[in-house]
Amino acid sequence: MAALDSLSLFTSLGLSEQKARETLKNSALSAQLREAATQAQQTLGSTIDKATGILLYGLASRLRDTRRLSFLVSYIASKKIHTEPQLSAALEYVRSHPLDPIDTVDFERECGVGVIVTPEQIEEAVEAAINRHRPQLLVERYHFNMGLLMGEARAVLKWADGKMIKNEVDMQVLHLLGPKMEADLEKKFKVAKARLEETDRRTAKDVMENGENYKTPGYVVTPHTMNLLKQHLEITGGQVRTRFPPEPNGILHIGHAKAINFNFGYAKANNGICFLRFDDTNPEKEEAKFFTAICDMVAWLGYTPYKVTYASDYFDQLYAWAVELIRRGLAYVCHQRGEELKGHNTLPSPWRDRPMEESLLLFEAMRKGKFSEGEATLRMKLVMEDGKMDPVAYRVKYTPHHRTGDKWCIYPTYDYTHCLCDSIEHITHSLCTKEFQARRSSYFWLCNALDVYCPVQWEYGRLNLHYAVVSKRKILQLVATGAVRDWDDPRLFTLTALRRRGFPPEAINNFCARVGVTVAQTTMEPHLLEACVRDVLNDTAPRAMAVLESLRVIITNFPAAKSLDIQVPNFPADETKGFHQVPFAPIVFIERTDFKEEPEPGFKRLAWGQPVGLRHTGYVIELQHVVKGPSGCVESLEVTCRRADAGEKPKAFIHWVSQPLMCEVRLYERLFQHKNPEDPTEVPGGFLSDLNLASLHVVDAALVDCSVALAKPFDKFQFERLGYFSMDPDSHQGKLVFNRTVTLKEDPGKV
Repeated sequence: MAALDSLSLFTSLGLSEQKARETLKNSALSAQLREAATQAQQTLGSTIDKATGILLYGLASRLRDTRRLSFLVSYIASKKIHTEPQLSAALEYVRSHPLDPIDTVDFERECGVGVIVTPEQIEEAVEAAINRHRPQLLVERYHFNMGLLMGEARAVLKWADGKMIKNEVDMQVLHLLGPKMEADLEKKFKVAKARLEETDRRTAKDVMENGENYKTPGYVVTPHTMNLLKQHLEITGGQVRTRFPPEPNGILHIGHAKAINFNFGYAKANNGICFLRFDDTNPEKEEAKFFTAICDMVAWLGYTPYKVTYASDYFDQLYAWAVELIRRGLAYVCHQRGEELKGHNTLPSPWRDRPMEESLLLFEAMRKGKFSEGEATLRMKLVMEDGKMDPVAYRVKYTPHHRTGDKWCIYPTYDYTHCLCDSIEHITHSLCTKEFQARRSSYFWLCNALDVYCPVQWEYGRLNLHYAVVSKRKILQLVATGAVRDWDDPRLFTLTALRRRGFPPEAINNFCARVGVTVAQTTMEPHLLEACVRDVLNDTAPRAMAVLESLRVIITNFPAAKSLDIQVPNFPADETKGFHQVPFAPIVFIERTDFKEEPEPGFKRLAWGQPVGLRHTGYVIELQHVVKGPSGCVESLEVTCRRADAGEKPKAFIHWVSQPLMCEVRLYERLFQHKNPEDPTEVPGGFLSDLNLASLHVVDAALVDCSVALAKPFDKFQFERLGYFSMDPDSHQGKLVFNRTVTLKEDPGKV
């Protein structure tokens, strides 16, 4: 019982079950880890988050002087030590200071306690490292040793998070060099290679080599294999064929963007073709709006399918093959209920060995509607990699299909359908995410069992984001509870939501390219995606001026009898991209935060005795009078103006609007408070309890200059000094609505 309790404790700290069992075999380590966890629970409660748990394991496994365990656990539990570099420094400190008492001030200084490394500092350190090696980088491109850049940045920022440094290096290198070209993908020859690396590289090459499917791990060669591959090559001419196969039961999300880029991108890079194939085998959950939205999102990302197909296109052929599978003794009709089939250690079906003739009759009866739902299934005779036995091929569903109507009351499953549709379409590379690796055996087995062409299946890691949920079921819960408006609420990470928020498709594609394709699952920080967005919008979003919280300013000595027309560059850094015109009248509106009666030290904007410039006008205004309402609130300002070149240069130039349009502005923050809202160790109350109640702030009466009057939904602008904004489809003739896409890059040197 004690061992079971310890096993449960260790896995709750974030250790895998295998690692926990290995730990239990080491009595000294187990005792030290139990003691560390127990002490930490006194501070943190019974639930310890995974990051803290891993640090506790690192402490218990590396600490030699057990007298220091309590001292170091207290720092970990209080989050004063929260990174691996800090823990390593702490262990080194107690090793080199064995005598009591420990000087806590010196200890904390040596271990970086209280040191905060900001994303801006990481960005600057990486930028400096890249600039030092820029000539060599431009020559060697992606063959350059990127570890050198990370090492130099880490040397400057000792306590920075290593993952954040790596992500920043990847981002800045991509910005400098652009996406990888064919030459960048060529491997540099090295004399000595670890055997495992050689195997992995050879496997990847063989998997991706068209026509050499039989070399793929797990692929079963039959007497028909080589002839089928020869026929396949004659049909395709050696052309690469991929497919993007979504289920039409929800909206695509950021993870699908990686799949779209990989499938369409790989085909394009190899002069091949890519199908968009809807896996429409579950009519209960499929809706027309999802088919339309998926097509729209694929097109929005810039890809055109070679052909749009549906699994339902092949229902007749799939049924005929199911009959053939029964004839070959490789499938049978089973009457076990759904709950009996769940899990991986189920008992063999008592109907597994029923006569082939009986299964044929029963399967025909299933097709004719003589069984109720759940009363009978068709199962295949195989054991999958994960131990699951005899997966279901067909089940009974009395739901009309959006394309075939009432023709069928039995529908094939993913395990049965997917590989056979790939075979029919002569897909050369079935690219899918890592969780489908457990279905590789059924994929190969089924094609070979029916003696049809068998494509290559290759798995890659999913793309996830912190502070997000992408599960269809959970998004439906968010919509149902009113936490978000719909699938396209700009706080979500569905593709329709990202489009509505104003994310350019090029930025999403660039982000996917930067993430790359690996076997490991990738969970990225949202700010890395936002950085890609800024890179694109900086070059494509014209500038405009808007004021969110306005303060009326009256220029008492306005230099003209009527308003002036001011020419404002669309892109100040490149005036060849044109100008737009805005009026400059005696009454202007500025941000309320750009004025203070009693400014704090360092305030550079409008105040008594402190004039400011109005951007693009060539004029400087100086405060003369403050008009207040009955409550004492400032209602307006009276100022005088002068030419900017007629006196001392002001400390700051602020944005403004005159004769503006009123608009609604929606400012978005993260929808969730924790990085992993679905992780029960991080959010014990479930993701709905983790909502950020301040994730949406609506400014009803913002003001924007008239240059945006003719904007259309999804048009994008940079509102000077405020951020990037996109016009929302809610806009109408009476009122414009803008979504803040992302803020501007913070620059401490700007006001």
